[in-house]
Amino acid sequence: ITGFSSLLSELRSPNFSFFLSKDAWIVGITIAMICSIETLLSIESTDKMDPLKRVSNNNRELLAQGTGNILAGLLGGIPMTSVIVRSSANIYAGARTRWACFVHGVILLVAALAISDLLNMIPIASLAAVLIHVGSKLASPSIFRKVYREGLNQFAPFMFTMVAVIFTDLLKGVVLGLIVGLGFVIKTSYYSAITVVRDKRDFLIRFSKDVTFVHKVKLKNVLRLLPNDTKVIIDATHAMFIDHDIYEMVKDFVESAPRRNISVELRNMEHKRFQFIKPKARKVSDAIGSTAHTR
Repeated sequence: ITGFSSLLSELRSPNFSFFLSKDAWIVGITIAMICSIETLLSIESTDKMDPLKRVSNNNRELLAQGTGNILAGLLGGIPMTSVIVRSSANIYAGARTRWACFVHGVILLVAALAISDLLNMIPIASLAAVLIHVGSKLASPSIFRKVYREGLNQFAPFMFTMVAVIFTDLLKGVVLGLIVGLGFVIKTSYYSAITVVRDKRDFLIRFSKDVTFVHKVKLKNVLRLLPNDTKVIIDATHAMFIDHDIYEMVKDFVESAPRRNISVELRNMEHKRFQFIKPKARKVSDAIGSTAHTR
């Protein structure tokens, strides 16, 4: 590209005959996923490097990127994504607002149009050295030590994701890292979601957070080991929601408790029951009419 007219000659109109092609959709979705993941990772890193510790709007970023990629595709361009190298360069240069990103893009466009011959004279090795220098700052040993001090639950997924990305690719590495991270989340939740407190013949079973099918075996063992002739309080006050399997297990326990002479008290159970499809709420007038009829 040697000028604006040269740039216009490079633009291509899309071939809409591929719109119904399965292969084109597979490639498009894959590229969209890779670009989105890389952008979200870049945002996460950029926010941590921000001296003002601001939090970016991920939805706005992805909307802008998707809009830009649609327009780029219609013009024959390649997809774009947020890149941590250029983002960190803005931060190191003292950037403070979103205008830095806009100015950065304008400078790149002007440079490509006005001094393309000079840009082509820059050795690839020099550009690689710049990337290595910036990348070394993003993956310094201090970062590894910091994550290690946060505990195995943070360090293991961190290292696994890094190794997976190096030996596979970005998309596969992140997916594998998410699976490993999810395993640690499930393990942590399994041990902390249900707590049991005993005071002589009184028992308090407290649901401390979301209670799902993962906790079914633990709750089953807790209820099974309760001694006869006791009083049990099942408190769901601190639970965000209760899975249907857990709710049914508690319901069965309440029905069978009298045979073991166990007194059961439920606290905040019913409205915490988790349902994907919520029952349709009645109108206020209907509720009033139903109450009047009952009376």
